[in-house]
Amino acid sequence: MRRMMIDIPPKWKLLWDTWNLRGSMIFSLSLQTLLILFAPIRKRSSSYWIIMPLWSIYLLADWVANFSIGLIMNSKGNHDMEEDLLAFWAPFLLVHLGGPDTITAFALEDNEFWLRHLISLVIQCLATVYVFVQSLPHNQLWIPTLLMFMNGTIKYAERTRAFYLASADRFKWSMNTHVHSEMNYMELMERYLLQKKPCLITTKTGGSANEAKNGDLTKLEVVQYAYYFFNTFKGLVVDLIFSRKTRNQSRDFFLHRTAKDAFEVVEVELNFMYEILFTKIPVVYSRFGAICRIFSLATVCSAIVLFISKSKSQFRTIDVTITYGLLFNALTLDIVALLMLVFSKKTVIFLLKRHVLNEESPWTRILSVFRFHNMKGVFRMRTSEAHEHRWPIGFFKRRWSESIPTYNLIYCCLHPYSKFYEKLGVTNFVDYIKYVKSKRFPTHLRDFIFQELKLKSELADDLETAMEMSSSRGDWVLRADVDWSRLIPYTLDGDYGQRILLWHIATNLCYNKELNHKLKTERDFNTNNDHHRENAKMLSDYMLYLLIMKPSMMSALSSTVQTKFLDICSDVTCIFKSGKLHEVNEVRKQTQGSKDIEVDWEQLHACMKIFDIPDDVWLRNVKGDLKKSLLLYGFILAKEIMKIEEEDQCLNKWLIISKVWIELLCYGASHSHAKIQASQVSKGGELITIVWMLMAHFGLGDQFQINEYQKKARHVID
Repeated sequence: MRRMMIDIPPKWKLLWDTWNLRGSMIFSLSLQTLLILFAPIRKRSSSYWIIMPLWSIYLLADWVANFSIGLIMNSKGNHDMEEDLLAFWAPFLLVHLGGPDTITAFALEDNEFWLRHLISLVIQCLATVYVFVQSLPHNQLWIPTLLMFMNGTIKYAERTRAFYLASADRFKWSMNTHVHSEMNYMELMERYLLQKKPCLITTKTGGSANEAKNGDLTKLEVVQYAYYFFNTFKGLVVDLIFSRKTRNQSRDFFLHRTAKDAFEVVEVELNFMYEILFTKIPVVYSRFGAICRIFSLATVCSAIVLFISKSKSQFRTIDVTITYGLLFNALTLDIVALLMLVFSKKTVIFLLKRHVLNEESPWTRILSVFRFHNMKGVFRMRTSEAHEHRWPIGFFKRRWSESIPTYNLIYCCLHPYSKFYEKLGVTNFVDYIKYVKSKRFPTHLRDFIFQELKLKSELADDLETAMEMSSSRGDWVLRADVDWSRLIPYTLDGDYGQRILLWHIATNLCYNKELNHKLKTERDFNTNNDHHRENAKMLSDYMLYLLIMKPSMMSALSSTVQTKFLDICSDVTCIFKSGKLHEVNEVRKQTQGSKDIEVDWEQLHACMKIFDIPDDVWLRNVKGDLKKSLLLYGFILAKEIMKIEEEDQCLNKWLIISKVWIELLCYGASHSHAKIQASQVSKGGELITIVWMLMAHFGLGDQFQINEYQKKARHVID
């Protein structure tokens, strides 16, 4: 049978032959430019519309560079392209594979493929050498080609080594000896003393080796302390255990801090973590790395000068233009890399250690030009937060997204999406677009979280108490207040995910019930005037977001969440099919036009319907154990909370609900995988990651757990 052949018009063949390689080079050049400009944004934004395009650019950049090298090898002998220029373009693709210093891995898992990149480095270098050798001995551009080959090899080798250093095994190996040396020495000494004399070793838990600074921190002190604690606690990423001395030092320091200072220190710490896991900083920030930076810049400058000096009459104008674009893109890469090296936080630390940096030093004036704030101000207290958050400087100054993504169950049930999306397999995408709403992280929530963690740390003098507190899922705070102890059973039933769903339902019902009452009785009511109420609502929606949209962070804590969530949605949908509740519509008419009131009327309407259902109707529709219906159980919990507050008007239900949510947040932070927490710093960061780090600094959790032998050997003196 005669094979069918598609006859491609000659003009289309000519167009492809003329522009396939040139188009690939321009595309690769464009992708590198985009990475240089936008890669640093990913640590400051958690927006899906920023992360996804960056991820696409990151993947395309490597693919296009590899594809272009293949095209260059296939173009040998093509009379449309000059051999010299083909050989000169090949090293630039090595530069592109090396990428900018601001991004190596996009996700933490990318670091585990360092061996693949090493093999790719060898293969691409051999391919480039092959193209270069084929162009000899008449290659007039052999010197700039050789210079750019060295530049590209250095760039790609740096990226490969950055992958290797950030891989889990290598990172853990680098930390293991440093972290455990002190603990091993203490253990050996205790065993020796116990063998000599049968007495208990006594140690005092009260103080730390270094006295913590009192008062507010300056900007430079924030960076200094953050760098110190980062070097101390970076082993958290690989689940290393720390000594009691480390716990005491960190705990003592953070107990003397304000919420603003503590959060800023942790934010800078996480920025350092971002740099070692997702950028080339660990490779380039060394003496050898600095030499490579200077050498790379020298090779690019030399290549540019040599190319300008050469006669280019035999080359096409478009090819010369592309070559200049490649050269100046490479120059930009090296200049940006050098500036990052010179003006990074580590340079500030380096100068401070040598007492070179002070308010009147030349370095301070130089650094102030390249930073978004006046460096002289780093020796004084910070400016107001309102000034720091002004756009666009506020965006570039922030160290994480500073936003709280929220996901509300009632809103989800009110706005179901078409089954068509399930068939397409894009439900996660639709969920994010349709149901996730991002809210600004308020300072009152930051202060509340800090005060709760500080209180727990002050009470947790010993490790056993600290572990008990970090293992509490809302019950500890209820036991501490006898007025609310009746709610303890609602924190003990079900797994972690079910508790989040239960308290989310109760929080929403209480919130909308009070909202409806306030709107009817208070003419000047403002929805934002009760910080505890808004904290509880925001934490409730945030925890449900983590549970539903980021199940990998909660997978170790709950296994039946999706099934329970669908059951609740089904129950809520059935309730919504009943008649309308006219009193909500009347309240809406009364408050229409008020600028100070932000109300989701649909949610308010739905929650009031739930309250409108008589108890006997609930009981008739539930078979077996009432606790199996989380919607009903949440309704009962909400009524119990409101009943306790009605019995004692001095009690504030929103304060206790907020505290329960803080405990649930802390439990999730301390019991999720450390690698998953670390991976969030490249996606705009998460509040739960900051809480995870803060808990470690306050000495809460099992990061400081000592072995059974040491527990028996120590007698703690208060």
